[in-house]
Amino acid sequence: MLGIVGRKIGMTQVFDEGGKILPVTLIEVDTHYVVGQRTEEKDGYKAVILGCGDIREKAVTKPYAGQFPEGQKPTKHLFELRNFDKECAPGDTFGVELLEGIEYVDVKARSKGKGFQGVMKRYGFGGGRKTHGSKFHRAHGSTGMAAWPSRVMKGTKMPGRMGYDFNTTQNLKLVKIDKERNVILLKGAVPGRRNTSVLITNAKKR
Repeated sequence: MLGIVGRKIGMTQVFDEGGKILPVTLIEVDTHYVVGQRTEEKDGYKAVILGCGDIREKAVTKPYAGQFPEGQKPTKHLFELRNFDKECAPGDTFGVELLEGIEYVDVKARSKGKGFQGVMKRYGFGGGRKTHGSKFHRAHGSTGMAAWPSRVMKGTKMPGRMGYDFNTTQNLKLVKIDKERNVILLKGAVPGRRNTSVLITNAKKR
């Protein structure tokens, strides 16, 4: 397993070697620092703790700063990856070059938040008739039971908060790595709005 955290810049299009247009997502990657390691002897599993991104000093609490080695500046993001393939030690740094040689990746991020939505937008309900005199247009209809069990069953599709969930898009092709700008280009769309933090790992099913 290899992985880094990036910031979604937006989408654009590039030409491939055959002259075809490819829709790509641009992701900016900051310098990553190895903050610590988990070992099987001490923790029961093997993992590496990585940090990246700048953070204001006022936003750093003492418990959060205590997770970093002495002398290392706290970072905005702090995450753990199990079974990390790259040999590293606390204090090491790396960036987009970590993804060199990888052809497909998985991207995990929070999707766009849609707020409170009805069942037609949230689940694709058809709604009622659009005719004169109809009083059933966008409602979800009856939800409860009669004599038994005389309640609304768990899992019933109803209006509620939509979006802002962790989603993973698998098997995205890594089109290009721009080391000068610390940007990677992925074919297709990734979850989230602009400036969303995304976790990029090598594809599990490739």
